[in-house]
Amino acid sequence: MRPFLRNMVLAFGTVSEHRSEAPFVLALQVLRRLPSRIVRPLARAFSGALPDSTSPLLMMASHVAGDGEALQRRFRNARADVKSSEHARKAGEVALAAEQSDWADTFLDLAGSSPQAAATTARRRWYAGDMSGAVRALDGQPGNMAKQQRRLSAELNVFEGWRPSLDKAVSQPAPKRVLHLLTNSLPHTGSGYARRTHSILTAQQAAGWDSLAVTRIGYPVQIGVLTAKDTDVVDGVTYQRLLPGKLAKTMNGRLQQQAEGLLAVARDFRPSVIHTTTHFVNGLVAREVAHSIGVPWVYEVRGQLADTWASTRGPEARNSERYGLFMEREAETMRSADLVVTLGEAMKKNIVAAGVPPEKVLISPNAVGGDYLNEPMCHQDARSVLGLDTGLLYIGTVTSLVDYEGIDDLVTAFALLAPRLPRLRLLVVGDGTAAPALRNQMQGLGLAEKVVFTGRVSAGQARLYHQALDVFVVPRKDLSVTRSVTPLKPVEALACARPVVASRLEALCEIVHDGVNGRVAEPSDPTGLAEVLVELLEDEDLRMRLGAAGRRGVLATRTWTANAEAYGRAYETLMSNDLRKAG
Repeated sequence: MRPFLRNMVLAFGTVSEHRSEAPFVLALQVLRRLPSRIVRPLARAFSGALPDSTSPLLMMASHVAGDGEALQRRFRNARADVKSSEHARKAGEVALAAEQSDWADTFLDLAGSSPQAAATTARRRWYAGDMSGAVRALDGQPGNMAKQQRRLSAELNVFEGWRPSLDKAVSQPAPKRVLHLLTNSLPHTGSGYARRTHSILTAQQAAGWDSLAVTRIGYPVQIGVLTAKDTDVVDGVTYQRLLPGKLAKTMNGRLQQQAEGLLAVARDFRPSVIHTTTHFVNGLVAREVAHSIGVPWVYEVRGQLADTWASTRGPEARNSERYGLFMEREAETMRSADLVVTLGEAMKKNIVAAGVPPEKVLISPNAVGGDYLNEPMCHQDARSVLGLDTGLLYIGTVTSLVDYEGIDDLVTAFALLAPRLPRLRLLVVGDGTAAPALRNQMQGLGLAEKVVFTGRVSAGQARLYHQALDVFVVPRKDLSVTRSVTPLKPVEALACARPVVASRLEALCEIVHDGVNGRVAEPSDPTGLAEVLVELLEDEDLRMRLGAAGRRGVLATRTWTANAEAYGRAYETLMSNDLRKAG
C-alpha cells in the first residue's frame, strides 16, 4: 500500500472512531491543532452572532473562543429551556469536552430518555476515573455504544495489568546500540518531551552510541500528519514510525501491534539496551521486547502522569479507580525495569517510595546543549530581532499554558506592578488549554496594551525570547504534579544568563537557589510574587549578578553531553551485569 493511501486509511479510521463515539471531543481536538490566531477570532464571531442561542455548536464556539462568560450563559439558558432530552445530552457532551463536569451532571439528569444517554454517562464516569462504572453504563447497549464498551473494557484491561505476548527472539546484540521507544518526536511535535529526547539522542550519538528512535504505533498520522513517512532524520537522528495498514480497534490490540512492530525493528537493529519513557504503556511494550531479545531495558520517568491527569479534575480524582490503577501500573513498571532514570531528587524520592532500590535510579536532569552553550545576546539585541521595544522592562515565561503552571497568578502580579513600573511589560510565550482564560483575565484587568501573548513558537525563537526577558518567571501552583517534576524551560533561561523567579516547590528549588541564581516566592500568592519581582526589577546589578551565576551553574552541572556520558556508563554496567547473569 502506498504511504499516503495507508496514512489516509489510518486517519480515516481514527476520525471515524471518534466521530461515532465523541464528536464534540473530536471537533475540539481538530480545532486545537489549527492556528489559534485564526480559530479563536472565527469562533468569537460565530459565538457573538447568536449570543442567546443554546445550540451545542454555539456552546462549543464560545468555549473555543475562550469566552467563559458566554459559555456559562448558554448553559444556564439551556438548563432553563431544555428543548429535548437529546438536546440536553448534547449540551452535556459539550460540558464534558469543556471539562465542566458539574454542568455535565446537570444535563445528564435532564437527558434520561435520550437513546444515547448511556454513551454520555459512560464518558462522564470515565472522565471522573470510574472506569468500571463507565463500562457498566454501556451494558446491553447496541451499535456504536457496544463498540464504545469494547474499547473502554480493553483500556481497563490494560490498566488492570494486561501485557503484550511475544515469542522469544534472542539474538546477539551489537555493542553500543540503544533502541528508544517514544510517545512522540520531532519534527512533528515540538514539546519539551520531544526536545529532551532529541537532545539525549544527539548527545548519545556524539558520545559514540548508535541510537535509533521508534515512536508509538500510528504516530504521527493520528495527530493529523497525512504526509508522514516511515522515517524522519533530524540532525542525524533517525526516527522510525510504526504505521501499519490498519490499526486494531482497542488499546490492548494496538499495544500488541506496537510490541510486534518494535520487536521486528529490534531484530534488525540488534540493540544492546532498550530505553523508553513514561507513561507505563511504553514500559509494557519495551519490557516484553527486551525480554524477547534478551537485553536489559531502561524506564525514564519524566513526570507523574497520574497526577497530571488528576490535576485537571479536582481533589476527588486522586481517590478514583483510574488514579489508583495508574499509580499501581507505574510502580510495577518501575520495579520491573533494569534501571530507572528520572529528572531530579524530588522525583527520585517518589520512585524509591514506590519500591525501587535507590541504587537502581539514575538522575539525568533537564539540561542544555547546542546554541544554549553559546554566549547569549544582550537584552536589547534579542528584542530588536523579535521586534520588541528595546527601552522597556520585560518579565515573563516560555511554557505550555495549562492551569497548574500558574500563569494566572503571574498576570495578577503583573497587574499589581504595572502602575508602579510604567515601563514594565509581560511576555507570555506558548499556548495551551488555559490560553483563552488568560486572555480574558488580561482584558478584564485592562492590560491589553501591556501583555504580549506570542502563541506557540519554534525552539530557536524560544531561545530569543528567553534572552529578551529581564526576569524569567515560573509561578507554578502547589500540586502533586508540580512538587516533584522539574521543568526544562527555567534551565534554558538560566543558561541564557537570566535570573529566574520560581514558586517555592521542592522540584523547582533544585533548579532555582534563592539569592544565588534567582528568587523564590510562595505559590498562588500574586502579592508576594509581585514583591519579589519588584526587588529584582529595581536592581539591574542584582539581576545581572544572579543571571551570570545561573549560567555558570548550568554549564557546570546541566549539559546534555554530561547526561549522555552518564547514560553510557549506566548502559555499560547493565550489559556487564547481563553478561554475568548469562555466564
